[in-house]
Amino acid sequence: MDGRLRAPCRQLQTAPQGATFSQLRLRKSVGRYGFPARLEPDEEGRFVVHFPDLPEALTDGADEAEALIEAADYLSEALAGRINRSEDIPPPSRLRRGLHWVAPEPTMALKAALYSALRARNMSAADLARRLDADDRKTARLIDPRAASRLTDLEAALSVLGYAIGIEVLEKPAA
Repeated sequence: MDGRLRAPCRQLQTAPQGATFSQLRLRKSVGRYGFPARLEPDEEGRFVVHFPDLPEALTDGADEAEALIEAADYLSEALAGRINRSEDIPPPSRLRRGLHWVAPEPTMALKAALYSALRARNMSAADLARRLDADDRKTARLIDPRAASRLTDLEAALSVLGYAIGIEVLEKPAA
């Protein structure tokens, strides 16, 4: 069996013996990397997307569906920009009535989580490389938004910082 297919099982094996689902959900989280977004029609009938937590993230689409697809792409770009500028990534505000929950591309979400965890610990990529016993350049690529990263490498980096990757699948709201 391919080792990449077994990787998610390691997360389950690290849960405390007898832990219930609700106990696991109460664990401290680096963060969810979805953000609420507001859609507003403009004077041309297009839908403009605003992220209240990320004012630099602004995009649009011909209709609501296209606007939300563009929003997910642009959210990934906004998070990448924050990483590149060494800025904090704010926690998402609560989803309120009239707002849509938008998630970035999954690899970008993991890079943002790793970046935020390092900032919270005042650690550099070199510090992380020492903990991983890995090459400094390879480790720096894990938080570089332009660099491709394997899920197993991101999982190992988050794991050495005391985090596990959790996956949540949500049903889309009816159109």
